[in-house]
Amino acid sequence: MRTTIITAVAVLASGIFGAAPAQAEVAAPTAAPYIDITMPSPSLVDVANATGQKVFTLAFVLADSTGCNPSWGGTIPLDDPRIIGDIQALKAMGGDVIVATGGAAGPYLEYTCGSADALAGAYRKILDATGATHLDVDVEATIPQDTVNQALKQIQDERGTSISYTMRVLGDDYGMDPYSVQVLRSAAAHGVDVLVNPMTMEFGTSRPDWGDAVIAAAESTLGQMRTIWPSMSDADLKRHLGVTPMIGRNFNGKIFDQSAARQLVDWANANQIGLLAFWSAGRDNGSCPGGGVSPTCSSIDQSDYEFTTIMRGFGG
Repeated sequence: MRTTIITAVAVLASGIFGAAPAQAEVAAPTAAPYIDITMPSPSLVDVANATGQKVFTLAFVLADSTGCNPSWGGTIPLDDPRIIGDIQALKAMGGDVIVATGGAAGPYLEYTCGSADALAGAYRKILDATGATHLDVDVEATIPQDTVNQALKQIQDERGTSISYTMRVLGDDYGMDPYSVQVLRSAAAHGVDVLVNPMTMEFGTSRPDWGDAVIAAAESTLGQMRTIWPSMSDADLKRHLGVTPMIGRNFNGKIFDQSAARQLVDWANANQIGLLAFWSAGRDNGSCPGGGVSPTCSSIDQSDYEFTTIMRGFGG
């Protein structure tokens, strides 16, 4: 993914810290648009007030210049008053957040922290600072997968934290790239209960309709998941699936428009998947129609927060 893009997401669940190992569980399906929380606007509360959408995925927590220390975008302190205040105000409205690590830019906590214990400590800092119970790891670079999954298993056993992996898609008829599948096989081997969130953007397709291609990529990912968790029922596998397109113009020239969004919501509801997201709430406006790909607009004709409003129709 490009540096301004994405991603990542986590399936909702709850746990009790301090109890004997908590069992993570897949909660009710939800929509959780990404928002680049390192940018000063829009705020979580602004989008919630405008649309009624109250769950968001916050991108991205990275390692800062000192090493294994989580910070927003690698530069903004984890306890930044603007960001923490926005999260708290959203929660006061009945909202919630998923916190995403990784992404396109780095430096990743996952390869900066030198051990599973150190990485688990960094994850605890994130969860404690934000009050989140949902953690996503966006894998767009090589990570020490066994170390990462050991750390995630620690956190999930301690707190019942929901875990998701946001993964690259190679093609609509192929699904995730081989490395992403390796990371998920490691998660399965370590007993981490994960939601799989394919980045259904910037991949290759022969289909003329981009909405059809996005859905085909999601279905191909589901097929790969069946090989990783062969004992899981089809319904349970679908509850462990998320889908995250990029709204508007993509770098590959494809356009995910409003009709494609409605098509995806219908498919997601019919299949009762676990999560629907998109990149990003900050791009969910038509301020630059016809332009190139921008981090602050969709580059197509649309009303403000039109995609957020459409995606709110997802209820599993």
